[in-house]
Amino acid sequence: MALIATKNPLLTVGWEKGDAGWGIKEYEARGGYQSLRKILAEKTPPENIIAELKASVLRGRGGAGFPTGLKWSFMPKVINGDRYVVCNSDEGEPGTFKDLDLLRFDPHSVIEGMAIAAYVMSANRGYNYIHGEIFEIYKRFEDALDEARAAGLIGQNILGSGFNFELFAHHGYGAYICGEETGLLESIEGKKGQPRFKPPFPATFGLYGKPTTINNTETFAAVPYILKMGGEQYLNLGKPNNGGTKLFSISGHVNKPGNYEIPMGMPFAELLEMAGGMRGGRKLKAVIPGGSSAPVLPADIMMQCTMDYDSIAKGGSMLGSGAIIVMDETVCMVKALERLSYFYFEESCGQCTPCREGTGWLYRVVHRIENGEGRPEDLDLLMSVTDNIMGRTICALGDAASLPVRSFVQHFRSEFEHHIQNKQCLVPHDVQRAGSSFYM
Repeated sequence: MALIATKNPLLTVGWEKGDAGWGIKEYEARGGYQSLRKILAEKTPPENIIAELKASVLRGRGGAGFPTGLKWSFMPKVINGDRYVVCNSDEGEPGTFKDLDLLRFDPHSVIEGMAIAAYVMSANRGYNYIHGEIFEIYKRFEDALDEARAAGLIGQNILGSGFNFELFAHHGYGAYICGEETGLLESIEGKKGQPRFKPPFPATFGLYGKPTTINNTETFAAVPYILKMGGEQYLNLGKPNNGGTKLFSISGHVNKPGNYEIPMGMPFAELLEMAGGMRGGRKLKAVIPGGSSAPVLPADIMMQCTMDYDSIAKGGSMLGSGAIIVMDETVCMVKALERLSYFYFEESCGQCTPCREGTGWLYRVVHRIENGEGRPEDLDLLMSVTDNIMGRTICALGDAASLPVRSFVQHFRSEFEHHIQNKQCLVPHDVQRAGSSFYM
C-alpha cells in the first residue's frame, strides 16, 4: 500500500480516502469536472487553454519533461478527419509506480484531463494504454469510464455542447518497449510493439496515420487543477522552469517507501526525511533519481540536489519519471548494475543492431565481473560498447541501457576494480544480506 504524503495537495486530494474515494461522486464533490464543464459552457478558445498550460510550465511527467502547452500546440489545424489523444499509462520503468496509484485512486482526473486535451486539439477519440501487468487498475479505469459516460461527460454531444469525444482503455501486454510512444501506437494498432522511425512525428502521423498527441498519466491528471487555479499560481507552487507539484515514487532502503507529491524544487534531503530517512539508520550510498534508466548519483552529489529537472541535470542525471531508488551502504554496485543490465538486455525489442547486440554485451561483461571472471580491460570495454549504442538506435532504450553502465562505473569504479582484482565483492556478503531486499 503506497504512502501518500503532500504539502500542496493537487493530484492527491482524494487519496486519503483510499479505494472509497475514486468514484465520480467523490471526484465531483472535491471540484472534479468543473474545468471541463466551464470550458464547454463558455466555449473557451483552445488557444486560451494552451496559454494557461504554457504559463504553468507544466512539463511532461513521463520522463522527457517536454513542455505540455507547447506539445499541444503542435497538433495541425488544417487536417480533416480523426485526431487522437493518447495517455501513456504503460508504467514499465523499474522503480516507478505513481501512475498506478493515480489510476487506482483518482481515475476521473485523468479522464477529465484527456477530455480537455481532446477539446483543445479537436480530437474525437482517445485511448489510455495501461500496463499489462496491472489488470485490476485497467478494470478500475473502465469502471470510471462507465461512470463518466453515464454522466454525459464522455461520448457524443457532451453536456449538450456539440463536442464529441469517445475514450477507451487499451490493455497492454507488459512489454517495456511499449512505454516508448511510437511502440505504444503500434501496439494499439494490433502490431508488434516496436518503435517507429521519426520523423514523421505522432503530431502529424500518429495512431492509424492520423494526428496524435501522447502524454503521461500524471500530465493529463494535472490539467484540470491547473485550469481551475490558473497557470501562474500553479507555476508558483514550484520554481521557474519547473512548475507545480510532482509525484515521486520512492523505493529502496527507506523507512516509508511510497508515492509523495511535493513542490518541484524541494531539496532531496527534505524528501528523504519525509520518506522516514534511511532504513535501519544506515548510511546513504547512492540514488537513482529518475527511474532505472537515469544515471546513478553518489550520496554527496544527490544530497546537494533539489527535486526538479534542472538541478538533477546539473548533478549529472535526469529527473525522468520521478522514480527515486535509494541505496544504502549494504548495496554492491556491481551486483546492482548486473541486475539493471539484465533487464535492458531482456527488454530490447531487437529491431536495432546496436541495442540488440550491445545490451547483451553490457550484461555479459558486468555478469562476469560480478562472478569473479572480470578482466582489467573490461571497464574500458564497457565504455566502448556504450559509445557504440548511444545515439545509434531508433528509440531511447539503447541510451537507457547505457547510461546506468557509464554512471555506475564513473562514480563507483573502485568497486568494479576490486571485483576484477580480488574476484569478490568490496561489500562483504553478510553486509549485503542485511539489505538484500534491494536485489530483485
